Amino acid sequence: MNVSATVIRADATNEADVRAAVDGAARSLGRLDILINMASIYVKTPNPTAADWSSALDATAKSTFLFSTHAAPIMKASGAGRIVNISDWLPASGRPRYKGFIPYYVSKAAVVALTQSLALELAPEILVNAIAPGPILAPPNLSAEENAKTVEDTPLSRWGGAEEIVKAVLFLIETDFVTGECIRVDGGRHLY
Repeated sequence: MNVSATVIRADATNEADVRAAVDGAARSLGRLDILINMASIYVKTPNPTAADWSSALDATAKSTFLFSTHAAPIMKASGAGRIVNISDWLPASGRPRYKGFIPYYVSKAAVVALTQSLALELAPEILVNAIAPGPILAPPNLSAEENAKTVEDTPLSRWGGAEEIVKAVLFLIETDFVTGECIRVDGGRHLY
């Protein structure tokens, strides 16, 4: 299978960089059909500052907004497109669960709201959805006890693995009748 790829470096929080990246990708590839927004900062901030707030919201929500609004006209010009945003299982479940993550949680909740708003604004040519991962890959510094607790708190009793996110992305880019949704890929973690 021949696959074309291009690498474009950009600051995802800088509108000029984003515009140049989107335009460069469209020029290089000939068109834009799919955009996956997954930039984020996952940092525990027990006493968040204004800088923590801005960093999280800019990296996660602002970048999603910028890439989506710059890619949408190109997608609309070709008649169709798919935007898939990455949120988190906690905001998708409608509640925070862990202390010390206010900016992170709010930024991922903003991605869900942005997904719904963009789905309405960009229909019918562009379908916009989100994926809300749960325990997918264990962090490298996770203790054995933390790992056991995560597995115990997940009804499917395991970490999902990156391929589960790939399956969800493929579903959302292949569907012709799902838009404005946020699908949890969390092994049922939200049920506890």
